[in-house]
Parts: sequence; structure tokens; C-alpha cells
Amino acid sequence: MFKIGMTRRLEPSDRIRELGSASVPFPFDVHMMISCDDAPTLENTIHRTLHKSRINKTNPRKEFFKTDIDTIVRIVKENHGEVDYLVDVEAFQYRQSMEMSDEDEEYIAELYDDLEEEDAIADDN
Repeated sequence: MFKIGMTRRLEPSDRIRELGSASVPFPFDVHMMISCDDAPTLENTIHRTLHKSRINKTNPRKEFFKTDIDTIVRIVKENHGEVDYLVDVEAFQYRQSMEMSDEDEEYIAELYDDLEEEDAIADDN
């Protein structure tokens, strides 16, 4: 799944950090940043080309698409030219979560239980 959007911010990484807040399960990994003279038109072209891949088909402000990086690169090249992009990104928290053992998950569950007990004791006092 990819979020394809634009920002007018001087520092795009600020917007990326905002988007990766509590509303999504993992921080965003950036595969591609494009600087161009007419970003709104390029963004609109990409969105229209991928409209059948849109996750939320009723709200066009939700810019998430179920597609692959090669498709996105092809659309960008056709409408903007060559672009640098990353195929394998860090995705540290995602990869760590996917590789977590049952024992690790149980340990974390026990930590949550311990915190709940501590909170209950503190509430009683």
C-alpha cells in the first residue's frame, strides 16, 4: 500500500513525520520524493491513473493505493521523466513486528499486565 501525496512544505520530512503519527500503525517509509514545477498536476495524474487501486473509493482525500512500486514509477516516468526511488526501505518497526516470536509477544503482554496492576494499585492509593 502506498500513500501518494504532495506537500508545499519546505521540508517534506516534517509532513511525513506528521502523517506517521498515531493514526497509522507504523511510520511511513519514503520510496520516492519528486520535485517538479507542477506537483498538483502530477499528483492528480497519478491519482487518476491509479483510481481503481484506491483503498478508500468514496473519499478522494484519502490518498492510499494498493499497487506496486513499478506501476508508480512507470506513471511518474510517463508524466514527469526519470526519478530516483527506493525499492527496499528500512520499515524497521514493521519488519520487527512481523518477525516477533510468540515468546516475545507473550513477554510484552506480561509487561502490559504488570503496568495495569501498577496503575490499579496507584488508583487505590
